[in-house]
Amino acid sequence: MNVPVLSNAQARHVFLARHSLADRPSGPGKGADLKAVIDHLGFVQLDSVNTFARAHDLILWSRREQYRPKALQHLLHRDRRLFEHWTHDAATIPIESFPHWRLRFERDAVRMEQRWKEWRRGDFTAKIDAVLRRISDEGACTSGDVGADETRGKGGWWDWHPSKTALEYLWRSGQVSVVRREGFTKVYDLTERVIPPEYLNARHHPAETIDWCCAGALDRLGFATSGELAVFWDHVTPAEAKEWCAKAQAEGRIMAVDVEGVDGKLRRSFAWPDLMDNPVPEVAGRLRLLSPFDPALRDRKRAERLFGFHYRIEIFVPAPKRKYGYYVFPVIEGARMIGRIDMKREDGRLEVRAFWPEPGVRMGTGRQRALETELDRAAHFGGCDEVIYAADWLRSN
Repeated sequence: MNVPVLSNAQARHVFLARHSLADRPSGPGKGADLKAVIDHLGFVQLDSVNTFARAHDLILWSRREQYRPKALQHLLHRDRRLFEHWTHDAATIPIESFPHWRLRFERDAVRMEQRWKEWRRGDFTAKIDAVLRRISDEGACTSGDVGADETRGKGGWWDWHPSKTALEYLWRSGQVSVVRREGFTKVYDLTERVIPPEYLNARHHPAETIDWCCAGALDRLGFATSGELAVFWDHVTPAEAKEWCAKAQAEGRIMAVDVEGVDGKLRRSFAWPDLMDNPVPEVAGRLRLLSPFDPALRDRKRAERLFGFHYRIEIFVPAPKRKYGYYVFPVIEGARMIGRIDMKREDGRLEVRAFWPEPGVRMGTGRQRALETELDRAAHFGGCDEVIYAADWLRSN
């Protein structure tokens, strides 16, 4: 049987459309419109690094130019249209997905009980009941409100005292939920006080959740290997995703497709049967800045195969060994990754230190003007009064 081939150009367009990067970033960026963006993406990663804007805010601004951070906080903490939990990292997730997180809660509880006893300092399991009772009796708390008599570690974010570990365990296992954040500090309360009852009380069989995970990942990726489906939500195992693909293909629910990489090599993947029948999505030629944690770049290897864009965050690389910078933002134009930029908000100004175009990208007058226009927009979003450029900011490739 002949397997259809999705060309590299087609694959890029499909991929960007599924990640809400094909259209111009118009729309109010709040309320139902913002909720629809997050529904389409599946979730948005949360991150604390704030050299310019937090990752989740930049992800949403890249898709809705009018978006402002308060709109996400309203959906999360006022309207309860979203909840915060874990995929491959901390994320904000549509509230409708909460019942499918039950499987994640169960699996994380087992995993943490086995691993965290050795990984974390002290026996956190001995503190679980006390921490849970503290929240039940006295209300919402932060990690700073528990374990007052315990020694605080100095080894970094992972060096938690036992009660903080117990609190994180209770969150990851679904017994408490994030009710709000103060700054970027999580405030926890009992899950039954946070999650609306229609989602709190709903239950799904594990097989239903596995099907939901794999089908939902394929919806949002457009095409994928079983391994890529498994890591999308990070709920299901590679074996479960592989079994789902085999069963779904045998039933005619999905089909095999060969996806062309930027190097011309084909990669066997799966897609919905109508993928090749639908028109290839148009992609606006808009230039835009992306977060290093943007959903389109989260799978670094996939992004490199499709776009030829090799990207690594250098936060943990010693400064003298960095190739680009501490926290460098990818830049996309239409369906092409054109470079990366080192910039930082400093004293009310957006300081642009360097832009490195990708090989083969010519920074003519029009493209440079488009980049500067986008930086002006970014400065406004980030609360900066002006953009300051280093003398040698436009580097050669």
